[in-house]
Amino acid sequence: MNAQVEDRTEDDQPRKKQKKRGRLAKSCVVCHRRKQKCDGELPCFNCRRRNVASNCTFSEEAEAHRRQTTHRPHTPLNNSQPETEQHRSSGRASPEARDAQVGNLFKSRDAPSFFGSSYFGPQAAAKIIEAPAPDLSSGIHHAAASTHSFRDVGGPFSQIWDLLGLLPRTKTSVDRLVNVFLAELNWTIDAVHPASFKAKYDEFWERKFGFDDFASIDLRWLALLFAVLAYGVFLDCPHPKNPEVQRELQETSLRFYWASRRAIVIAPTFYGESTDLVRAGVLVTRYLIHLRRVPEAWLTTSFAMRMAQAQGIHIDGERWRLPRKETETRRRLWSHLYMLDKTIALAIGRPFAIVDQQCLVKRATNVWLDDETDESAAAIPEQPLTEPTLSLYNFLAHDLAKIVGDIQERCFGLFTVSYDTVLALDREILEWEAKLPAYYHLKEPDTAKDELYPFLYWNRLHLHSMYHFARVTLHRPYLLRQSITNRFKHSHDACISSACADLAMRIDYFQQPLNDRLKWTLGPHHLFNSALVLGIIAVKDPHSRRCHAILEDLRAYCDMQRADIWLNEFALAEVKIVELCIKKTNQFRINRATGPTDAGVVDVGGRHPSLSVADTSTPNATHDTFTSPNTEFSADTMPGLPNLAASNGPFQWQAPWGDPAFTLFEPTDIQQWEHVLDSITQDQMLFRLQ
Repeated sequence: MNAQVEDRTEDDQPRKKQKKRGRLAKSCVVCHRRKQKCDGELPCFNCRRRNVASNCTFSEEAEAHRRQTTHRPHTPLNNSQPETEQHRSSGRASPEARDAQVGNLFKSRDAPSFFGSSYFGPQAAAKIIEAPAPDLSSGIHHAAASTHSFRDVGGPFSQIWDLLGLLPRTKTSVDRLVNVFLAELNWTIDAVHPASFKAKYDEFWERKFGFDDFASIDLRWLALLFAVLAYGVFLDCPHPKNPEVQRELQETSLRFYWASRRAIVIAPTFYGESTDLVRAGVLVTRYLIHLRRVPEAWLTTSFAMRMAQAQGIHIDGERWRLPRKETETRRRLWSHLYMLDKTIALAIGRPFAIVDQQCLVKRATNVWLDDETDESAAAIPEQPLTEPTLSLYNFLAHDLAKIVGDIQERCFGLFTVSYDTVLALDREILEWEAKLPAYYHLKEPDTAKDELYPFLYWNRLHLHSMYHFARVTLHRPYLLRQSITNRFKHSHDACISSACADLAMRIDYFQQPLNDRLKWTLGPHHLFNSALVLGIIAVKDPHSRRCHAILEDLRAYCDMQRADIWLNEFALAEVKIVELCIKKTNQFRINRATGPTDAGVVDVGGRHPSLSVADTSTPNATHDTFTSPNTEFSADTMPGLPNLAASNGPFQWQAPWGDPAFTLFEPTDIQQWEHVLDSITQDQMLFRLQ
């Protein structure tokens, strides 16, 4: 027998080794290490499914058994790698080949890298993905204590396990939330491509559940799914019956939102970047804008921008020689990021992340190719403006976002700005508005195509609100400035007209159900609250004829907001500031009616009782030169007032509102807003008596 042991001969020859009894090794090295059943193919099914086919090797005994059973020669996986084949035949994997495969892991994960051919994040994650499964031979308790257990808090798959646990337990619940998002909201904001998203959605639910399958879950797409579910919770129940139901919906939606943010942060560790990760970042940013959490939105859009730049989206697809369909998709996605980055940065006074000199992206064209194949998309001509698509709104908003970026760079920088620069930028905004198609006009737009193209109605609101945001932000520092020649009248009129138009839209559409409200409150236009600017105008001119109408609209806005069941703490803070402006204005009006009439006395509103606000509308108004010879005010006699001796020419308001480098306080800074309102009244007192 082969197993018989032969004694040494007289020549002291060595004995033949006894062959160990037991089963023959039939699995590849990887499956044997992971304790998985192997089908004996080269590469085997498990290695192909995990995209590690080049690592599939067999030991000498397993290779011999495989050849006997299959009766076919050993064929290399790649004919261009003879050294790899040599190592496979010897039963040992080449260290160089394995290292190269690990370094190129991002290629098998559908995440092309922009700079270089290495990606250190997935290199480190490769060892985690290829880690052996936990040994369950001693029971579940022993597996939980294993360092490679997916339940262990320090294990490689613990993060994935926690995220999967946040999904609803039934697939039908997830189906309902996804379908309502695609039907109600997706087509208005160009969030995801429905066919591609549903294909990955079906693939996700058709996966086999088990220990080995955690490595096949794409966290980048899972982050996008959680963002969709966060919106789906709101859209599934736009009319909650009571505050308790609303609170439960809010908490559920926030749970999905935080799961999406967590997956966005973790995903680059396991994989490279992808467009799904960028789209998830855009949806998360819009979600924060809807909740009025603008500083957080500034952070999330910057992260999404970096994910896009890592894939080279900041360079036009034509430079990469990409198909036309993919090029147009990348252009639209970059425009979403560009618009959010420029507007959020201007709204909160923080630097924007996208530098135009380092990007080379053409604007999207008026054509929709997402439902076409690459071959057919190349032959489709660009549509005229009479046939609008979602891409048309995209590049119109992109053009306005460029002007917004110029506003921040030239008017809200670290250096003094000339008023001529402000007027030049305002002309650019007006030129942009004049080039809008008839169905996007600000005044009397053509609505004949709204039924044929349902997205026109909501995109029109997006563009109009963004236009008002840009004009008010540009002219806001000059809203309270006075001049003998009335040179700032253009800024006064621009602020009032745009703020009133924006507030009228908010009063009309914030009374709509949440599913309609979400269709237009997810863009950067929602960053500007016109009620705050109108409140400042009312405090500035408490006795003017228009002040009464402004106060009526502000009261209606505050009552509407307080009655809204979806009111959160951030929106409530804005309401309190507007109510503070109303209170201050009413106090000034009462003091005007009951105060003294002596020419040398000034009321609390800071205006001389003998002067009428109607006089301020004329360029030659005499109130600009009014002084009281019997009264002297200075920074020494009245603390908190600016020093007139240091000012040159006509007095200009020096409080924080008048500083071009200063932006609106956050609504939660109630004390700062009180200081601003008090400074306005003190400045009025000083200006009228100098």
